[in-house]
Amino acid sequence: QVHLVESGGGLVQAGGSLRLSCAASGRTLRTIVMGWFRQAPGKEREFVAAISGSDGNIRYADSVKGRFTISRDNAKNTVYLQMNSLKPEDTGVYYCAARDGSIPNRSTTAYAYWGQGTQVTVSS
Repeated sequence: QVHLVESGGGLVQAGGSLRLSCAASGRTLRTIVMGWFRQAPGKEREFVAAISGSDGNIRYADSVKGRFTISRDNAKNTVYLQMNSLKPEDTGVYYCAARDGSIPNRSTTAYAYWGQGTQVTVSS
């Protein structure tokens, strides 16, 4: 079992920045893939970014490339999502997720463990 707790969401103006954190327990980051997903009202949950614990392989959704950065701190067993140049369309509930293995998969069905989510609202 992996327990995930997100933090760092909030309200920000367009062009601003936020950093989300996801603290994991029950497994060390080196043995799992950590991902970030988001869900806007009335829309399906979508992939944002993921990082492999074993080799640091990273994937991003095209919509956030160049603006968001995923990173991990193995000593703290925590993954971060630095979000810059935020846009109103980045608004949604952001979820941290984890899966066994080494491939930073983009599919929600590949992840077995999920956090409770944290709200990010970007005003125009």
